[in-house]
Amino acid sequence: MIDLETLTFAGSGLARAAELRGDPEKLAGLLAKGSVLPLWRGKPLVVNGTELGWVSAGHPVLAHGEAPLFLGLDEGTPRFGQDISDWSPEAGAEAVEAGFFDGSTQFHPGLPDSHAFVELRSVMVQLTARDAELAATAKAVLHWHRSHRFCAVCGAASAPINAGWQRACPKCAAQHFPRTDPVVIMLIQRGNSLLMGRSPGWPEGMYSCLAGFVEPGETIEAAVRREVLEETGITVGDVRYVVSQPWPFPASLMMGFVGDATSDTITIDPVELEAAMWVTREDMLDVMAGLHPTIRPARKGAIAYHLIANWLAGRIA
Repeated sequence: MIDLETLTFAGSGLARAAELRGDPEKLAGLLAKGSVLPLWRGKPLVVNGTELGWVSAGHPVLAHGEAPLFLGLDEGTPRFGQDISDWSPEAGAEAVEAGFFDGSTQFHPGLPDSHAFVELRSVMVQLTARDAELAATAKAVLHWHRSHRFCAVCGAASAPINAGWQRACPKCAAQHFPRTDPVVIMLIQRGNSLLMGRSPGWPEGMYSCLAGFVEPGETIEAAVRREVLEETGITVGDVRYVVSQPWPFPASLMMGFVGDATSDTITIDPVELEAAMWVTREDMLDVMAGLHPTIRPARKGAIAYHLIANWLAGRIA
């Protein structure tokens, strides 16, 4: 099995202290002695590209934001996250919270030059397991707040409650909770080869395991078979769960599987995939070593990388 401590965003064991979320008085005390992670348009504040940039409550950088989200207790230290997306950086420093990767950085005048708002993908493997879980949690929940400001029942503006883990509608009293999108990602094997696909718009040479959202009324095993069949025309027999990974882009739970293909002729859905191919074990070893002439290795830290690496090592089959 995959060691969760080596899988980014998983295995940290943060004490989320959910029992404190409904106690405003205690939370105020925790905020006063704790620390806050600012996020700008989904990008966490990072110091020197290796660690999260925590600030104290009342720091000028937080003047742009809304109420902080209580993340939990980090070895006893209260941790919060706060969205400061209303802050406008200097002209020409706009970030796009869409697409595959945003390589720009933003610097706040109230912070040292060592502090910058960066795309989480660019630093996720440099962060400690705890920092990665804290950043993923803050990014996912704060994104939910920005995209769910209005009640889905009556359309009135809702308000965050419960330390940021809930929204309440003052008009119809509906209660809303952060959403997590279940996604299956599957290592499909046939003999000595793996099925790899490439989505439109990905960086040149990038291929990965197939993945897709679980639909309502569907088991996760059925989702694996359906997605593979829809995207490549390949039928899948036995499906086995391996490991899961929170994936805050913006708020998914990736559930990793290995599946046995029962056919090998690929017919791609051009809407979903730009290309798909069978890659032999020998070629995949070159891919993961960065030696293949046309295929780039999966991103370290992503569940696809760990599925492939563990398959090559014989730890999953």
